[in-house]
Amino acid sequence: MPSRQPVAPAAAGPATTRPARVRAQGWGWRHAGRRAWALRGLDLVVEPGERVLLLGASGAGKSTLLHALAGVLGDDEGGEEEGALRLDGARPRDARGRAGLVLQDPESQVILARVGDDVAFGCENLGVPREAIWPRVSAALDAVGLDVPLDHPTERLSGGQQQRLALAGVLAMQPGVLLLDEPTANLDPEGVTEVRDAVARVLDATGATFLVVEHRVATWLPVVDRVVVLGPDGLLADGPPAEVLARTGPALAAAGIWVPDHPPRVPARPRPAPGPPLLGAEALAVGRAGRLVRSGVDLELAAGASVALTGRNGAGKSTLALTLAGLLDPLAGRVRAHPALARGLGDRPHGWRSRELVSRVGVVFQEPEHQFLTASVQAELEVGLRATRRLDAAGRARVAELLARLRLEGLARANPFTLSGGEKRRLSVATVLVTSPDLLVLDEPTFGQDALTWAGLVDLLGALLAEGRTVLSVTHDRAFVDALGGTELVLGPGDGVRAPAAAR
Repeated sequence: MPSRQPVAPAAAGPATTRPARVRAQGWGWRHAGRRAWALRGLDLVVEPGERVLLLGASGAGKSTLLHALAGVLGDDEGGEEEGALRLDGARPRDARGRAGLVLQDPESQVILARVGDDVAFGCENLGVPREAIWPRVSAALDAVGLDVPLDHPTERLSGGQQQRLALAGVLAMQPGVLLLDEPTANLDPEGVTEVRDAVARVLDATGATFLVVEHRVATWLPVVDRVVVLGPDGLLADGPPAEVLARTGPALAAAGIWVPDHPPRVPARPRPAPGPPLLGAEALAVGRAGRLVRSGVDLELAAGASVALTGRNGAGKSTLALTLAGLLDPLAGRVRAHPALARGLGDRPHGWRSRELVSRVGVVFQEPEHQFLTASVQAELEVGLRATRRLDAAGRARVAELLARLRLEGLARANPFTLSGGEKRRLSVATVLVTSPDLLVLDEPTFGQDALTWAGLVDLLGALLAEGRTVLSVTHDRAFVDALGGTELVLGPGDGVRAPAAAR
């Protein structure tokens, strides 16, 4: 593998890149086994070089449209299509390579063991000459700000770093249309700005057509020149960003769009005083595969407390959370479960059996698909109840309640892997709430949510806190941290944690 040499970002895509034209005529798609259409009656033209921010409520079909344009829709599960969708006049699946897609789950796009090889993979599939591949690889990595050696193991990247890797792999292919599906969902604030600005530089250099799905409008307004809002039956709004937001801002906010100056409202709840201690860490060192990520961690979680772990990507937030939850062994120090959580078991959660753990600690992974086990949404919610022998009338009522509260009732029979990113996230949260654990460990619980589903999640978690449940969140969502309140622990450079904000 060549050593990494500095290359100007413009080399990631020369000005000769031919931007693509997108056209939809009465287009719609229905996933296999679904009664409702994911998207229907779409009439849309995106001219070469246009930059479009694609908005819509969770489940409006935004990701479906991007997958269709990338030519990958229906590859695995089938489905039904109507109308016409064309990329440069051809069916997208017949024009593969003209569109580059970055998915919501970047880990699903990591293919090879080393960073350089992974970025080069798409170019190799397109038959790019070897002497041209490695300058593209280095330029793409520079453009997205992923400053690691070419032989760096991809398994050692954080979720945010994986997101940048996936983007670099697509940029290196020099597509005519760049499709981004919530590309900054799991990035820290600095990373959000870096990736957005990197995309802007690439677009300036290549002139590629651009479609980005993002719930939070403000992030991409400096980059795009058009806003398209999808609804159940096609377009809700279309036009220049300032014009669309001025004309339809309140209506879009009411439909769940994150519109600047129209924040979602969450009812305030009285918070009882923290209860007895549940879980503590003493001189804790955490890591994966024997590799130390962070050490010197001391903290205490009490019943009814909300604690948010924040910090830059790669700081060890997810690893620390999984260790506290009993899913990873400590490298040093200890995690101690107090009697209120252990309830007759030993005081080391990583030694508990899965059936014992699930009724005490509920974990939501950063990637929702990692915890899906069945072929339907309802069956997924019943897994924990079956494991704890509580799938009785009360358990089924709890399933129905969560389906309704998290706006999943119409998807009870759907395959979890066909859901939108926001729907998958809500399902993953519901799967741990259904067993009513004492401690909830949530990794990026709000990614992919529109304003209404975000507010619903915050309200639901607030109710659980009021009942005395404990919530430990790993998040980059500042609005979520502020809305849920409690204590924020920042994982900065070095070891340990610090608390810049006490109880709010």
